[in-house]
Amino acid sequence: MLEDDVLHLAQITIEQLISKQATIATAESCTGGLIAGALTSVPGSSAAVFGGYVTYSNEAKTQMLGVPVHLIEEVGAVSKEVACAMAEGAQRISGATLSVAVTGIAGPGGGTAEKPVGLVHFACADEDGSCHIVRNFKEMERDEVREETVRVALTLVLARLDQRQLP
Repeated sequence: MLEDDVLHLAQITIEQLISKQATIATAESCTGGLIAGALTSVPGSSAAVFGGYVTYSNEAKTQMLGVPVHLIEEVGAVSKEVACAMAEGAQRISGATLSVAVTGIAGPGGGTAEKPVGLVHFACADEDGSCHIVRNFKEMERDEVREETVRVALTLVLARLDQRQLP
């Protein structure tokens, strides 16, 4: 279960999406659908949530979102490039106003010196292109990394919405 502050952030996000007559799609790897789950926990969220893509495997990223295989092979699934491709694919395929994507290493295993456990790449895409941020939630347990990822993803969406003009 997500913390109350994350659910409150989801509520604010839904309110902003509705007020701007915008829709959202999520593309999630390390969170396994938690962002979409947080958003759809808000009553009335169907007015703003298109849906979500849980693309946990590399094959799912390629098949569902159109992330190029060569991109994953060249830079790895946990990268700025793949996060942006995920967000752009989700936005393009869904037709939603904007999308948010996350790809990371929640742990406890799977990390390397270059890509440690807790590393998460975030991207948001809309008609104006995509933006990216990266966070390293080192010293956190798996569930904490996943929850913090939801928190940061929703904050990124709100920042992107702030840049949009009302219709």
